[in-house]
Amino acid sequence: MTSFYDRHILPRLIGCACGAGAIAKQRARVVPQAEGRVLELGIGGGLNLPFYDPARVASVTGVDPSEGLRDRALAAPRPEGLKVEVLAGEAEHLDFADQSFDTVVCTFTLCSVHTPEAVLAEARRVLKPEGRFLFCEHGLAPDPKVAAWQKRIEPFWTPLAGGCHLTRPVGASIASAGFTIDAHQAFYMPKAPRPLGWCELGAARIA
Repeated sequence: MTSFYDRHILPRLIGCACGAGAIAKQRARVVPQAEGRVLELGIGGGLNLPFYDPARVASVTGVDPSEGLRDRALAAPRPEGLKVEVLAGEAEHLDFADQSFDTVVCTFTLCSVHTPEAVLAEARRVLKPEGRFLFCEHGLAPDPKVAAWQKRIEPFWTPLAGGCHLTRPVGASIASAGFTIDAHQAFYMPKAPRPLGWCELGAARIA
């Protein structure tokens, strides 16, 4: 059974933090690239939904383990005509057949899942051979001083932020999972504290 904090307070905190302007700008760079049948890992509060293009997307299926966040996703604004389904589930164990989706979208999710390697393996499994894995994630910074602060902060940050980790590598993990990254950008998000603000985004295909 989830706690009162997890059920009522944490979804609101995540919604505010992940809906901040700087993060929304990164979502707007990635999500419109989605096409066909789309799977969104960790749909959260549905913050990506406004950025999908119904002319390119046949449907969006979102998976998230949090009931509170799923409720917010169901009520989130989205373009007229966008078909959306929100399901309970963990990204480590997807209940979909192999090669089911044209696009898998993963934004600010790998930081908080239990096992990123399992999530990426599942994403690869359900993606069609010609499909694309679109990602925008924050994680381990390349600067040693910043990374050292991330390691200091993480034990206190993770329990308060819904399991969010600061020290998980992004691009290297995706490549190690059997993807070839076609487009990759990495930077510190403007106005964000550097230990929290290292961001990597791009598109990948099955290697």
